[in-house]
Amino acid sequence: MFKRLLGMFSNDLAIDLGTANTLVLVKGQGICINEPSVVAIQYDKHGKQRILAVGQEAKDMVGKTPGNIKAIRPMKDGVIADFEVTEMMIRYFIEKAHKRKGFFSPRIIICVPYGLTQVERRAVKESAANAGARYVYLIEEPMAAAIGAGIPVKDPNGNLVVDIGGGTTEIGVTSLGGLVISKSIRVAGDNIDQAIIDYVKKNFNLLIGERVAEELKIKIGTATPLKEELTTIVRGRDHIVGSLASVEITSEHIRTAMKDSIEAIADALKDVLEQTPPELAGDIVENGIVLTGGGALIRGLDKYLSELVKLPVYIAEDPLLAVARGTGIALDEIDLLQQTAYED
Repeated sequence: MFKRLLGMFSNDLAIDLGTANTLVLVKGQGICINEPSVVAIQYDKHGKQRILAVGQEAKDMVGKTPGNIKAIRPMKDGVIADFEVTEMMIRYFIEKAHKRKGFFSPRIIICVPYGLTQVERRAVKESAANAGARYVYLIEEPMAAAIGAGIPVKDPNGNLVVDIGGGTTEIGVTSLGGLVISKSIRVAGDNIDQAIIDYVKKNFNLLIGERVAEELKIKIGTATPLKEELTTIVRGRDHIVGSLASVEITSEHIRTAMKDSIEAIADALKDVLEQTPPELAGDIVENGIVLTGGGALIRGLDKYLSELVKLPVYIAEDPLLAVARGTGIALDEIDLLQQTAYED
């Protein structure tokens, strides 16, 4: 019955509801939306609110809005921090994916962090249902990342994937279509950005925002020393005197700022390896570890982790899209969907 019903709807959606970015895939069409998980809301004099912008347009407003407009990131650490705004955002993306407001209610599969509580899972499902979904499935992020990275998750072999997203780092060992061991920590891209903000403030008395910190991470961030360190000029406000200022920042500075966050990710990986059954551990030694998510693009992170755990570490092809791609495959492959999606 489930298979027959699922096949009747060509407008089914897969959503990677991330802390930093939301990606939406339409069944049979691929990724149609890839935008920041940001909503700009305007308040009138009576306190009533309306959506001014969603996605990239809203992100461009962060830190630049007047008093009656707020740019909000409704997802924090991989979970819903603002239920009402998240519902608005999901509804907007659903309508945009269908390019019209009138449509048959779609079935939706949403990727969520492994560590969500039942209450948090229910909140995600209710947000999607209230936004117009006919039926909602949840798939855990490590499994979606593994599927999207091309790992043969249905085989009786152990494979290990580390997905470093915006709000959480998800680590999972897959075998026979399921997660044998998983761990989710709320240390990831946002945590690293905040560490950079704090470091620059403490060491240079310079106040910078999230966008500048993220740009520093991408432009000169590195997990291992470079033969020739990278440099860039950073502009912000002097924390002491309040005037505008600029300083030269090197990749060594950013590496120092990221050190604690990267070590926390490494410790979580070691914990999972220590809990892995011997039979699967042998497979992981042979297959190596696969990195996905935006954090996988930090220079030298694969080398850093490989030297730490004494195993080969590979970066997945197009790691930023691995989770979304895996969620879409789970939607397309009904048998895989039934094995890996959570239904309360």
